[in-house]
Amino acid sequence: MQSTISMTFKVLSRGPKAHMGSKTTPANRRRSPLSIIVVFGLCCFFYLLGTWQRSGFGKGDKIAIDLSKKTECEDDFATLDFESHHSIPIPDASKPKAKVFKPCDDKYTDYTPCHEQDRAMQFPRDNMVYRERHCPPEKEKLKCLIPAPKGYSTPFPWPKGRDFVHYANVPFKHLAVEKANQHWIEFQGNVFKFPGGGTMFPQGADAYINELASVIPIADGSVRTALDTGCGVASWGAYLMKRNVLTMSFAPRDNHEAQVQFALERGVPAIIGVLGSIKLPFPSRAFDMAQCSRCLIPWAENDGTYLMEVDRVLRPGGFWILSGPPINWKTYYQTWKRSKEDLKEEQRKIEKLAESLCWEKKYEKGDIAIWRKKVNTKSCKINSAEFCKSGDADNVWYKKMQTCVTPYPEITTANEVAGGELKKFPARLHAVPPRVAKGLVSEVSVESYQEDNQKWKKCEGFSTYPRTYDFVHANGLFSLYNDKCELEDILLEMDRILRPEGLVILRDEVDVLTKVMKIASGMRWDTKLTDHEDGPFVPKKILVATKQYWVGGIGNNTI
Repeated sequence: MQSTISMTFKVLSRGPKAHMGSKTTPANRRRSPLSIIVVFGLCCFFYLLGTWQRSGFGKGDKIAIDLSKKTECEDDFATLDFESHHSIPIPDASKPKAKVFKPCDDKYTDYTPCHEQDRAMQFPRDNMVYRERHCPPEKEKLKCLIPAPKGYSTPFPWPKGRDFVHYANVPFKHLAVEKANQHWIEFQGNVFKFPGGGTMFPQGADAYINELASVIPIADGSVRTALDTGCGVASWGAYLMKRNVLTMSFAPRDNHEAQVQFALERGVPAIIGVLGSIKLPFPSRAFDMAQCSRCLIPWAENDGTYLMEVDRVLRPGGFWILSGPPINWKTYYQTWKRSKEDLKEEQRKIEKLAESLCWEKKYEKGDIAIWRKKVNTKSCKINSAEFCKSGDADNVWYKKMQTCVTPYPEITTANEVAGGELKKFPARLHAVPPRVAKGLVSEVSVESYQEDNQKWKKCEGFSTYPRTYDFVHANGLFSLYNDKCELEDILLEMDRILRPEGLVILRDEVDVLTKVMKIASGMRWDTKLTDHEDGPFVPKKILVATKQYWVGGIGNNTI
């Protein structure tokens, strides 16, 4: 009726204009009182008519209601379900509140549960067993939050963070004194400076890498991943970053206090580790390049087991660099306090081992020697009896090293790269790896790999020290371990390795993330649960958490 009323007024408003424009009626003629009364009466009539029909007693409304009841869509609407099927459970206020985790005592500021000195000394020193992982039993696990040291500051942003570290974050001056003449690290005021020096590269890491690049194709993207054994403060890996090479560095937690911790604080990937009796925690054929720069690993001992382990993780066509004993022994034998004969014999054994592994020596000059692993075994003389019998070279967690050669993948032509040739970086970043394309990785297909690749495009690593990472991401982790581990143990370890104000993103089933949120609420984390990026009807959700800034000291209730 509103439209009817407005149309009525429109018509009425046009009447006077026509009347005034008439040739037979004077423009200045005055309206009669009767016409005004008629107009007013009509307005009142239509207003009352409209009110009556809108009240529900009008015949027009009855017809409209009857029509809507008889619509042909009546049965379809009756079957529609508008209930939510992916709701987030609302916590019951009657249930116990979340457990509040107290800070640990300040003495645990640099706690590394599986590499603590007191426990390590209970194990044999042969083959560096005591420097390997030895984790505490359940009853000795800490159920508290590891505090940051007093005065802790957010690390310098990259690339400044490569060269400078706040003293308060890693307050250990031992290396700055012991390695002062080798330019590993310098203490300046309230910061440590890392000039890029090293025992075997006194001219700096850049000059050292330039010499390597004269033999190894670092610049063209062929080399993307590298392994540094016995890394010191990881300057080699730090300076390779600007050349688009990612380096994983490792060293034991020994008398060189905090060397790995310095590497991590600089923003360089590193773990606490050692070549001892257990395999390295990496799959086979993982690295394009590996190096030992005065790492003091006895390569010629134990029947070459350590070099065989490097061979396992080195890709066909990859490079191994040795700088330090016994290379250039004629110059350094007195400095190293070893006899010429001893060093000469050591190098002879290494040369023989390298040949038996199908490595070809490419370079030796001054302090540096470089070998290249051949792309396949067609031109090698390896006795089949020397190959490892185990068919799974990637099953490495807590597995003993073997004195045997990891078999090359099968090839069909003489020039084929065993296992498949990888693309050069950056094309390698999104390409399906050959081992996946050839079906050599169980439970990973080309399709699932590409799907996972797409997830990383949408949103973007624990043998380590506290406060290692700025960001922790986990996809399906808590569902995987829901009935196998205590969720709080996983979260407490995440908290230990995460820096203050660090970010956590967890992707998982909503019911599992609800449990995680409850635990995290007692850990000084700020949390927010959001929908999956593919929409609210996807059963998986995303939990985003930020670790609050806090440090040890007075005011914290510790245990």
